[in-house]
Amino acid sequence: MSIKGDRILNWRLAAVLTLPALLGLPACARAHVIPNDAKIELILKPEGQRLRLLVRVPLQTMVDLEYPTRGTSQDFVDLERADRVLNDAAGLWLVNNLEAYENNRPLPTPRVVDVRASLAFDGSFASYEQALAHVQGPRLTNNVDFIWNQGLLDVLLEYPIQSDRSQFSIHSKLSSLALSTTTSLRFLPPDGSTHSFEFTGNPDLIRLDPAWYQAAARFIKTGFRRILYGQDYWVFLLALAIPLRQWRALVPVATAFAVAEAITLSPSSNLSVDTLWFQPLIGLLIASSIIYMAIENAMGAGLNRRWMIAFGFGLLLGFHFSFGLRPALQFAGTHAMTSLVAFGAGVAAGQIFVLLILAPAIYVLARLLGDRAAALLLSLVAGHIAWHWMVDRGALLSRYPFQWPANIPALALVNWAMGVIIAVAAFWVLWMTVGRSTSRDRSAERAIASAEP
Repeated sequence: MSIKGDRILNWRLAAVLTLPALLGLPACARAHVIPNDAKIELILKPEGQRLRLLVRVPLQTMVDLEYPTRGTSQDFVDLERADRVLNDAAGLWLVNNLEAYENNRPLPTPRVVDVRASLAFDGSFASYEQALAHVQGPRLTNNVDFIWNQGLLDVLLEYPIQSDRSQFSIHSKLSSLALSTTTSLRFLPPDGSTHSFEFTGNPDLIRLDPAWYQAAARFIKTGFRRILYGQDYWVFLLALAIPLRQWRALVPVATAFAVAEAITLSPSSNLSVDTLWFQPLIGLLIASSIIYMAIENAMGAGLNRRWMIAFGFGLLLGFHFSFGLRPALQFAGTHAMTSLVAFGAGVAAGQIFVLLILAPAIYVLARLLGDRAAALLLSLVAGHIAWHWMVDRGALLSRYPFQWPANIPALALVNWAMGVIIAVAAFWVLWMTVGRSTSRDRSAERAIASAEP
């Protein structure tokens, strides 16, 4: 670039940098960066014909706002002139990202009743009464040195409702305020109880006091999605279905799988361990099970005992599901058992859906390549994928020291062991009856085929 071009570029850069000063813009009008983490607090309380929603968010999540400043350093917000900016922040970032429902009917846009700037160590949101008094109380004055990205924004919103006895729901989209948002939500119905929720990100529509069928619908959807978007489950079901392409052979195997899942998902088992090493261990065992089945498929051995492998994998999968299911149970309301059953039904529906896709694909490939070649090819693919999972999860597991948690009661171990024994005995009887009859039918078919000229 020429010297003349450099001078023109420098002149333009100086003009851009000095323009805010020439226009009298405050120093706080600089580029704001979206924070990595944010903690948000919501308190809802229906009262008569209004639904009050108290919101507390960090001000650093409110990007692209210009705060009036005071002092020579321009670091402190002029709190006595900040109400307009705070109201704009509430309307832009909160009102547009919160949707409330009464009896499944969307409520109109809420009214911003009050806004307050608060210090980071303010503890008024410990209760609804304290938070309401704080938001409606006196504002901070310029006697406080308030820096915008170190403070909080407290807002009182009001929705018109028909009755405080209605069923209410809320859909929060506040996860856009930071890269990772954790929301604490408290709902205070007129009966004096408190329904508490805590979630990360956006959990879709939250029914604050769901009916049993609403909880069941949510968890059926959750279970179905868990299978549909889980790579482990697709690869396992592929390895499971390679030698069992006929539905008559798949039924006892799939049933063993579902019963084993129910055992470890049952509240009576209570064996999901809150330690760092437990989840990588379960993932490692799942990958190892897939590799074992892939080897069996390639060798064509032990297929008459496939339901045992499915049962063992079902136990592992139940543990795996429990990690994601326990936080989700807060959305079940008073219908925890109904939600567990619904989740299991959703998982079973997801498995059937996946098998309906995989079984015809395996059949077509077997017709093109032959049974043996198709089994070898698919087993190699499943085993290769699972091998990489096993190596990665083994490396992760090696980072955590082993320590058996002291919070698992002996009664839970007894209940779980008895459930496993009963289930194994039931499936042994099933195999001795159904399995043997199937084997006799196949023997008879082979005998007839060999007798034909």
